[in-house]
Amino acid sequence: MRLWTKMSLITTAALLVSVGISGGAVIYHSALYNRETTIENYRQQLKSTMYAVGNELEYEPLQNFSDVAENSYYNYVIRKYGASTYILIEGEQVLCNLTPFELLNPGDERWGSLEAYSIVQKIEDRYILVMGSRIQTAGQREYKLVLVRDISSIYEDIRTQAFFYVLIYLAAALAAVILVFLMSRKALKPLRELQHAAQDISKGRLARRADVHTSDEIGEMAAAFNGMAEQIENQVTELSLESERRRQMLGSLTHEMKTPMTSIMGYADSLLHVNLKEEQKERALQHIYEECGRLERISSKLMSLIGMYDNDSIYMEEVDISDLFSAVAEIEENNLKKKNITFSYSCKMEKRILDKDLMISLLTNLVDNAIKASDNGSDIYMEAKENIITVRDSGCGIPEDEISRVTEAFYMVDKARSRKAGGCGLGLAICGKIAELHGAEIEIKSGKGAGTEVSIVFGDR
Repeated sequence: MRLWTKMSLITTAALLVSVGISGGAVIYHSALYNRETTIENYRQQLKSTMYAVGNELEYEPLQNFSDVAENSYYNYVIRKYGASTYILIEGEQVLCNLTPFELLNPGDERWGSLEAYSIVQKIEDRYILVMGSRIQTAGQREYKLVLVRDISSIYEDIRTQAFFYVLIYLAAALAAVILVFLMSRKALKPLRELQHAAQDISKGRLARRADVHTSDEIGEMAAAFNGMAEQIENQVTELSLESERRRQMLGSLTHEMKTPMTSIMGYADSLLHVNLKEEQKERALQHIYEECGRLERISSKLMSLIGMYDNDSIYMEEVDISDLFSAVAEIEENNLKKKNITFSYSCKMEKRILDKDLMISLLTNLVDNAIKASDNGSDIYMEAKENIITVRDSGCGIPEDEISRVTEAFYMVDKARSRKAGGCGLGLAICGKIAELHGAEIEIKSGKGAGTEVSIVFGDR
């Protein structure tokens, strides 16, 4: 059963029960009030009549009347004050009864009290009020006056009120049921929208959002749901992009390893099956050694790049930038001497919170790229000031349309030159990742034949 149906049924049941009980209580108390009011009115009427009849019965000559004259006088008095309403009793004898009813027990002690006593009797489908009391007179005789009235109209009114109440109650109940069902369905419409949105997201439609704009708890829940969906979509998109990057990286790695592996297999086959001179054998072995070294560098740099994606163990500490420059100069000393390149640096930057090993790796990669791109006898300059570290060379440069791609894994501007220099296209990809881990970014300014300037710009500028 749907939630809105359950809520509607519960609400309707509670409403109908409460209204039914309260309405029934109102009718019941209204009936009691009308009945008691009617009885009280007749009690006052009886008292007034008793007073008047009492005065009439104190008439002295009455004692000298004959039985016929006395009965005639009693009939006269009763007709005078209500012929069809009262019964006059003396002791256990009915003196006058002009009502259409017969009093079964005229000597009942209840009619001998000074306070009027009343009962309501049901005769077939009629309700009869019987009320009696003793008449106070100055004579010796004791009279009782009993009022008899048909009060069925009161009960008929009560039944009429109850009937109309039931009709109104049923009509109102039907209207309430319809209204509650419609309002519950409308009130819970945002929940259905949330349900549909959740179902769509579970089927892979991650861009789906719950279109709910209420300001109640459901609206707050919808906002939280949309926020969660946004986070999930972003994370899934990021994971997809990361998976695609790694797939491309592995594909590129396979492609990059194919060339040295082919070369190694070729030279090895020659050594095994061809009768080579000693000089040729040494050259083949040298080529195999160089290609194996290249494979080692490709594997090492690939592991470094993958490790930075997966490893959270980065140790940040306060580092003196001039110490970093000295370490880089020492690491690249032999490479610089091979090409007779002049390397100089200047440090005007204060100490920074860095991972020392990663930052040395970044700067070493930048200087190594500068050496590969530079001619023999050229210059490379590295400086640090404010929040920027720059490595500048006067080498072959990078065409402007390829600057945006040089940080992609395995991308090389001049593939023939890079392979000849032992490159594999992973250096700047590693640099970009290291810079990102330090809240910095790589900016490259270059042009073909105009040299290259690579800057590490930290995010506090």
